[in-house]
Amino acid sequence: MDRMRLRSTGAGIVVIGFLLLFPLFGGIFPILLLTEIFIFSLFSLSFNLLFGYTGLLSFGHAAFFGLGGYTMALLIQDLHLSMLPSMALAVLAAGLGAAIIGFFCVRRDEIYFAMLTLGFGMMVFTLVHQWRSLTGGSDGITGFQVPPLNLGVTRISLFSPQAYYYFTLAICLISTLLLWRVTRSPFGLLLRSMRENAERVAFTGINTKLHRWIAFTIAGGFAGVAGALFVIYDRMASPTMVHWTMSAKPVLMTILGGSRVFLGPALGALIFFLLEHFITQYTQSWMIFLGAILVPIVLFFPKGVLGTLTDLVRKGNSHGN
Repeated sequence: MDRMRLRSTGAGIVVIGFLLLFPLFGGIFPILLLTEIFIFSLFSLSFNLLFGYTGLLSFGHAAFFGLGGYTMALLIQDLHLSMLPSMALAVLAAGLGAAIIGFFCVRRDEIYFAMLTLGFGMMVFTLVHQWRSLTGGSDGITGFQVPPLNLGVTRISLFSPQAYYYFTLAICLISTLLLWRVTRSPFGLLLRSMRENAERVAFTGINTKLHRWIAFTIAGGFAGVAGALFVIYDRMASPTMVHWTMSAKPVLMTILGGSRVFLGPALGALIFFLLEHFITQYTQSWMIFLGAILVPIVLFFPKGVLGTLTDLVRKGNSHGN
């Protein structure tokens, strides 16, 4: 186990080093692509706190992605706030929205929970789409400037793709570390216990609904971080951010990478975007071919790509010992 942990730490250092050096030799498009992958990796990791660790399948996670994004856009456009205050308030708005919606959703399990999240997600989409005076309706919010990063003693422009790449990388790494700490805490252990057998946990006197609600709120807050980052990346906030099809992306990425491995959703996001980029170079009907490729991947990697590979490595180590 110590040897595996040492190898994982070494691999992590190599990957982070590569990501830090990438803008020095990568072109503009690869930098933009990798920035988007960072954002959706965080979005998928926040979803997996519910799905992989708590055993709750949400079909409305994009609602909090969009709440964070729209709050970010409105604060920048109307109040002209700098990056960090806008992002903090965006996360607060997404977390508050998740707390309100989660209060009702966690009262049900399994398919009923999934349908409740889908219903609330559709309500948020309708609100965003119809409230034209605030959200811009189907046109969304556009035309705002990229706010500077105000560090007190200096202000750093994030207009260039390279600068925003590093900012996104830093925020996503910090958020990923915080999520990892949550999953490794006693609270995270309790979530995994509820995933395996919620009734048995409830028999011990633990309020499972309360802990699910807290997990739902935390997941919504981190989805808001991803949404706030995406709005600056995309230069607009649009209703597609809260549509149910956006909620399907973290589900697919998580299953693709592996829900029982912490970084599985991040690898799933990487595979998804690389396949999408490769296929769209040859055809506009990329979703048909993407589906044809993803089906055998899911069939031959039942625990996701990273989950299955991790199991193989563990079995190899156990045989070697």
